[in-house]
Amino acid sequence: ELHLVESGGGSVQAGGSATLSCTASGPTKCIGWFRQAPGKEREGVAMMATAGDRPTYADSVKGRFTISRDNANNTVYLQLHSLQPDDTAMYYCAGYWRFGSITVCGFRIVDYDVWGQGSQVTVSS
Repeated sequence: ELHLVESGGGSVQAGGSATLSCTASGPTKCIGWFRQAPGKEREGVAMMATAGDRPTYADSVKGRFTISRDNANNTVYLQLHSLQPDDTAMYYCAGYWRFGSITVCGFRIVDYDVWGQGSQVTVSS
């Protein structure tokens, strides 16, 4: 059974940076992050196919967040830069494995059947 273990996050001031990491217990086809702020729906942030090189980013984080992976260690990283109070949320690593080739991953929540425990990122103004 696939498990995801997250680390990182914390409290930062606006304009600051943070790093999240997520290690999977086995291979995945798609892995990345969603986030959920209080009172809001969960939304996709950044996603990466382990076999592709075209990450998917939410418009709100393009140019500020960078997702990268270490396939040898089944680990994916999310670097968050120029953080703003609106980025405050619980960040959840999510992933899935399917047969077949996947080179681009989307943000359809129902596709993701394995979730991490969540990492809180709080940005103060």
